Amino acid sequence: MLQLLQMLVIIVSTVVLFVLLNKLYLKVGNPFLLPILTATIITAVVLLLFNIPYDTYMEGGQWISRMLGPAVVALAFPLYNQRSIILKYKYSILISLVVAMISGLVSVYSFLKLTNASTSFLLTSLPKSLTTPVAMQVSESIGGIAPLTVVLVMVAGFTGAILGPFVFKIARIDTAISRGVAMGSASHGVGLAKLKEYGEQDLSIGSLSMGLSAVLGAFLCPLFAMFFM
Repeated sequence: MLQLLQMLVIIVSTVVLFVLLNKLYLKVGNPFLLPILTATIITAVVLLLFNIPYDTYMEGGQWISRMLGPAVVALAFPLYNQRSIILKYKYSILISLVVAMISGLVSVYSFLKLTNASTSFLLTSLPKSLTTPVAMQVSESIGGIAPLTVVLVMVAGFTGAILGPFVFKIARIDTAISRGVAMGSASHGVGLAKLKEYGEQDLSIGSLSMGLSAVLGAFLCPLFAMFFM
């Protein structure tokens, strides 16, 4: 009974915290106040301050985590609504995703090589732009450290969601196709949360890009590691 009550408290408090922070973000509009970022930071601080083990928190948090699957499936609805524009620009989207994946791998490899990073960290970093479940599998398959890859995936997501709007503004990127492909291929689920603010077209292209990037990355990351590591 006590364990059940503890699970309910964790679930309710996490949801309430996210809702309140989302209202703050919508009111202020500062990208650094993205609820997925601020809620994560506050939760981590609370766990550390009160010395609450992560496993204890996940007794309730796992039920929130399990909703990720249905949430991803739900993205199929706006994707279906925008099928006409996706079919119209299918070649542009596919070519852009291939270029984005290759440029992402090359840039990470080049930067880490210049900083004399270890081979292990380099392999861990290559799948950073893939969605978490795929990134973990790819990281393990090429000899990386999967838990650390998850951290880098989160960093990539938060960076894209925060800096993406500034890049769009400076570079005058004002089409749903461009924004969706850019954010979906680089910042996965966290980026999609930001794309939702631009409209259904952006969200649809972003979700498609995230899925296709995961498929491309599952093939290209091991090949890149094989030839260049």
